[in-house]
Amino acid sequence: MDRRPDDAAPLCLVTGASGYIGGRLVPALLDAGYRVRCMARSARRLRDHPWAGRVEIAEADATDPESTRRALDGVDVAYYLIHAIGGGSDFGETDRRSARTFSTAARDAGVGRLVYLGGMDPEEDPSPHLRSRAEVGRIMLDAGVPAVWLRAAVIIGSGSASFEMLRYLTERLPVMVTPRWVHSRIQPIAIRDVLHYLVASAALPARVSRGFDIGGPDVLTYAEMMRRYAAVAGLRRRLIVPVPVLSPWLSSLWVGAITPVPGRLARPLVESLRNEVICREHDIARYVPPPEEGLAGFERAVSLALRRVREADVATRWSSASVPGAPSDPLPTDPDWAGGSLYTDVRDREVAAPPDRLWRVIEGIGGERGWYSFPLAWRVRGVLDRLIGGVGLRRGRRDPRRLRIGETVDFWRVEEIEPGRLLRLRAEMRLPGLAWLELGVADAERDGRVRYTQRALFHPHGLAGHCYWWAFKPFHDRVFGGMCRGVAHAAEE
Repeated sequence: MDRRPDDAAPLCLVTGASGYIGGRLVPALLDAGYRVRCMARSARRLRDHPWAGRVEIAEADATDPESTRRALDGVDVAYYLIHAIGGGSDFGETDRRSARTFSTAARDAGVGRLVYLGGMDPEEDPSPHLRSRAEVGRIMLDAGVPAVWLRAAVIIGSGSASFEMLRYLTERLPVMVTPRWVHSRIQPIAIRDVLHYLVASAALPARVSRGFDIGGPDVLTYAEMMRRYAAVAGLRRRLIVPVPVLSPWLSSLWVGAITPVPGRLARPLVESLRNEVICREHDIARYVPPPEEGLAGFERAVSLALRRVREADVATRWSSASVPGAPSDPLPTDPDWAGGSLYTDVRDREVAAPPDRLWRVIEGIGGERGWYSFPLAWRVRGVLDRLIGGVGLRRGRRDPRRLRIGETVDFWRVEEIEPGRLLRLRAEMRLPGLAWLELGVADAERDGRVRYTQRALFHPHGLAGHCYWWAFKPFHDRVFGGMCRGVAHAAEE
């Protein structure tokens, strides 16, 4: 555990820092002036986060009293962001055991406040997921430590499970046969507003120990959310036909097949949608004012999330992301489903040439030198791109030998360059998705040989994107395979 004893700011412990909420909360707390300690079962999982050098890291398991007690030593505010959703049918018992262990350890360590983010607590027949989250909330409030239980419904933010489910259902299915839960009323909240309340909860007076409902200004049915999402995303109006025959189990299989959210996670989410999840009070406003620009409405929250998708900020973090190029979330913490489908074509080849010669070929690619494979196919692709309003191949490149970040190379743009090691290009041709091409020089091998590495990545948008990838897959060996062989041959020549 790496301490920073000279800083007198309050110390916040964040569990679940490798997850969706925790990974965003950590930099938000740091920006607010708090010291942060992250609790994780393995410190290696946090190593590549951009804020890793600014926090303490304590290895602990929330089900282990001894390691958890050590992690909580000296902590002023502890954030509990752990839940076992998707972890099997006994996730409720796992949640209860972890919550009791953590809350007891927090009391014994003299923690000043607990903050827990959970789901809404519906009055009638809650789903197993919502029932478990409510049980954890009550465990926190009964711990003998001032506690805040923030209760949120659907969180709208790039990369969240609920948003990914909404996004992919809407984008991929212009006509949807849906179960009755599409008419359940929901009060969604933007991720930025959730983080606002989480950070502010650290400074609440000690006398405040209770639960608060938090939500955005809009109350919508799931069907209305899908229609409004389609409008914000520029899609045609979606036709939604509800039917009474889809059980939660069948619905989860359907969601798992259409979206990148796996069935084991889709089922508890789908089951929760049968409940009406709207705020019954807004008492949090008495203690925490809204953000300066106000709480984000549904359309604004979706627009902010889609901006992250379309800007593909993820390309700046490929080196540390577990799923390279996941455009839905720019943080390197997302589970495999968060960025949706990502198709890859990976190739490498041993090259009988020194590393600097191979790098000269890589950095000189495109323009007059071309792409070292199937030139007719590249020309045809450029022409087609121009016909549909794209940039085509005519931009070429500024310098035949050197590249800089931001420069164009035909219908690509240089997004990253590490001289002698890596060139990453982002496609700017018209595509039903996002595409990147990565060319690299691996470590030198024996006998004066090096290894050339090549990755093409494609993140499809909707059904058209998937069809595009599979329609052109038969040509990949000719195009990408030929490029791999051509680059190697050019370096050897």
